[in-house]
Amino acid sequence: MRCSVLTTFTMNRVGRGRMASTESMHLSVIVPAFNEAERITPTLRAISAWLTAQSYPSEILVVDDGSTDATCAVVRALISELPAISLIESTPNRGKGFAVRVGMLAARGAVRLYMDADNATPISELPKLARELERGSDIAIGSRRAQGGAQVIEQPWYRRAWSRVANHVVQAVLLDGIADTQCGFKLFTRTATEAIFSRTKTFGWGFDLEVLVLARKLGFSIVERGVEWSDDRRSRIHPLRDAIRITGELLQVRRALRRGDYDLR
Repeated sequence: MRCSVLTTFTMNRVGRGRMASTESMHLSVIVPAFNEAERITPTLRAISAWLTAQSYPSEILVVDDGSTDATCAVVRALISELPAISLIESTPNRGKGFAVRVGMLAARGAVRLYMDADNATPISELPKLARELERGSDIAIGSRRAQGGAQVIEQPWYRRAWSRVANHVVQAVLLDGIADTQCGFKLFTRTATEAIFSRTKTFGWGFDLEVLVLARKLGFSIVERGVEWSDDRRSRIHPLRDAIRITGELLQVRRALRRGDYDLR
C-alpha cells in the first residue's frame, strides 16, 4: 500500500489537547520513517505516554519518506487515539536526511529532538540531553560510546567493527572529537535547528556528519552524552554497502566545504 499524496508535502496536525502555538511549544519530537509499518506503533505509543506525563507542551512529527508499505495508514490511525501526533507525507523517497530536515524545519518546539522509528534509544533518555541544553549547550547528542552509554542489545560483531572503523575515518577526515556521530538521538535548540537544517544538502545515511560539521562551522556548541541503545536485527544498514555510501557522502561534504557551497556567514 503506497502513501498517497497530491502534492510533494501534506501535513495533518490532528491532536487532542496538547497542541500549542509556536511561541509556547516546548518540545518537538521528529520521527523519520520509511516502510516502518511493523515497528512504528510501539515507538509512537511509548513517546506519547512519556510526553503525556510531562508538564510542558509537546508535539510528535512523523515524517514519512515515500513509504511503499502501510506506514502512513498506521500513523493516521494512531492520530485519532494519541495526542499531539502529526504526519508529514513526503514523496518520492529521498532518504533519512531529507525526512529529518523536513521535520526539524516544520517543528514548532523551542527544543527539537530527532529519534529513530525503531525506538533504539527510548524517549526516557531525553533528560540526559535536555540537561545539557539547560546548561547552555546548543546541541546535545546521544552516544553509545560516551561515558554512561550502554548497549542493552548489542550489534553483531561485524557491525560493531564496521562502526568503529567508520568512526575512525570520520574523525580523521572531517569530525574529530566525537565518539559516536551516527546515534539517531539528537537534541537541538530552535536557533541551532533553523541555522543548520536550512543549509543541509546530504540526504542519505551520512546526513548526521553534515549536520555536526555545519554546527561546528556555525559556532554552535555540541555536547555528547551516553545513552541506552538497543540493536534491532531488522536494521536496514548493510555494513559494506552503507560504508561506501557514507564515505562518499563524507567526501562530498568535505568538498562542499572547500568550495564554499554552504553559506556560513
